[in-house]
Amino acid sequence: MKYIILGAFLVTALFSGEISAQTIHGEPFAHTFSIVAIDSASGEMGVAVQSHWFSVGSIVAWARPGVGVVATQSLVNVSFGPRGLELMEKGIAPQNALQTLLASDKAAGYRQVALLNAKGQIATHTGKECIAEAGHIVGKTFSVQANMMLNKKVVPAMAAAFRKAKGPLAERMIAALEAAQKAGGDIRGQQSAAIKIVKIRPSGKIWEDVVMDLRVEDHPQAVQEIARLVKVYRAYEHMNRGDLAIEKGDKEAALREYSAAEAMFPKNLEMKFWHAVALTNIGQLQQALPLFAQVFSKDGNYRTLARRLIPNGMLKASVDDLKRIMNAGIDLRR
Repeated sequence: MKYIILGAFLVTALFSGEISAQTIHGEPFAHTFSIVAIDSASGEMGVAVQSHWFSVGSIVAWARPGVGVVATQSLVNVSFGPRGLELMEKGIAPQNALQTLLASDKAAGYRQVALLNAKGQIATHTGKECIAEAGHIVGKTFSVQANMMLNKKVVPAMAAAFRKAKGPLAERMIAALEAAQKAGGDIRGQQSAAIKIVKIRPSGKIWEDVVMDLRVEDHPQAVQEIARLVKVYRAYEHMNRGDLAIEKGDKEAALREYSAAEAMFPKNLEMKFWHAVALTNIGQLQQALPLFAQVFSKDGNYRTLARRLIPNGMLKASVDDLKRIMNAGIDLRR
């Protein structure tokens, strides 16, 4: 189907020798909408994308801590991602890096690409041969770009949404994707989405410098799903902070963080389970028992898991306490 859609558009270029059959059949048609953005206050920069193409995040979105981010799309030259980052890592400004990339590409007219470096400099290109509706808007701290959209409203809607949105960078970029979809989005619909966020100033610890890396590979409501995953990510941030608070002996902070996570996803059994474990470990078994009861009533495997936490000390419970935990939710009067 993708070749039927694109065949009439590309056949002239193909037979005139402007692009080769290998270019058409060897490169993905990730027509899409995306945003690259930076937030100096939080020390983060990122890229987010949605397309009616499988696993768009694996080919369009590129990011490197301390260097920058790249979105390469349309008739995708995937090499623009890693090569763009390499050029910026050498200190080459995005505009010069972009010119280098395009100069080496005989099919530059079919490409759409945006580069943003850690200094906040931005360069964006929308080739004249990109499928309409196609275009981009560069703002002070961001660039939004799209091609093969349903209408001309998509790119302006993205820019307006990002400028208006408040909060962390991830949520503001998601707002831009949601606005794009609401305005009409990809003429073919939705399939996959991704968001990558890295630190502007790296610590050298890649596991800390990559702030967020989430992907939706195949979903009929990809934008909604990537937004949900970001929310899940935030909930587990609360869980992680709760664990750290426990380690530091800050019981009040721990309970506050666990409660915040559960409030975001009240049906998540695992969050309730580990909250209950934490309460037990700080001597608040009475408060933990109702949570254990809720979890056990939905999934009895958590009873087995609770027992397995005793030998290695992850659940600090006496023999009597463990009996009370195991009986949580069971009517002992029967």
